[in-house]
Amino acid sequence: MSGVRLIQVPYHLGRKGEVLGAGTAPLADAIGGDSVTVERPGPFRNEIGASVDIARMLSEVVRETIAAGLFPLVLAGNCSSALGTVTGLDREVGVVWFDAHGDLHTPGTSPTGFFDGMALAGLTGAGWEELRRGLKTVPREHVVLVGARDFDPSERLEGLTRADAASLESALDTLDVDAVYVHIDLDVLDPSEGRANGWAVEGGFSADELERALDSITSRFEIAAAAFTAYDPACDEEARIPRVAARLAPHLLEAEVAS
Repeated sequence: MSGVRLIQVPYHLGRKGEVLGAGTAPLADAIGGDSVTVERPGPFRNEIGASVDIARMLSEVVRETIAAGLFPLVLAGNCSSALGTVTGLDREVGVVWFDAHGDLHTPGTSPTGFFDGMALAGLTGAGWEELRRGLKTVPREHVVLVGARDFDPSERLEGLTRADAASLESALDTLDVDAVYVHIDLDVLDPSEGRANGWAVEGGFSADELERALDSITSRFEIAAAAFTAYDPACDEEARIPRVAARLAPHLLEAEVAS
């Protein structure tokens, strides 16, 4: 797509090409267009350290993409990539976060230690303060969490605006920002549209509903960057999810495509 750069981040918990990290190439092939890949050099430290290293590298690629006059569309294994995308924008943005899950755990609440279950918490400034030093955060009042339906009891939801397909319009009214980062964990889709990953749960958006939701966002805000994340091809035997992403991308990028 003209004016758009696909930025592949093919990592899952810092390991390249495994599980969710295997899903970025099929998404890029389906969407089509100019593509670059974030590469993490050096030895593997640990899952969390490597994941944050990758976010820092992604932030530089996002900066370079914007400097080149291109729109950054990130295709990432993990939702923690959002730290890098938002940091690389070098501006204040709101966040519209589509996800089946809250991703709101911190080191003190997580029963598993799964770092990607802390992605939105980290983006809003909770947990891992020293490790995240220099990475940008977003106030919770500038975030709308959309489509989340599978929470752990210990996840902290206070201060977040939540929405489903029916209430999204009114939820967007609460965002006092000019531009947003749109984050789409593909398990926000109902599994009837294709199983995005091993954590997919019933009760999600249809592709039609997600198209309409993206149209609502693009009609109200400048989209500074966007991402499709968390696709595991091993869970999608009919390879349906990349086709859905390719269908959604023009709605998300309508202004860029038109230009």
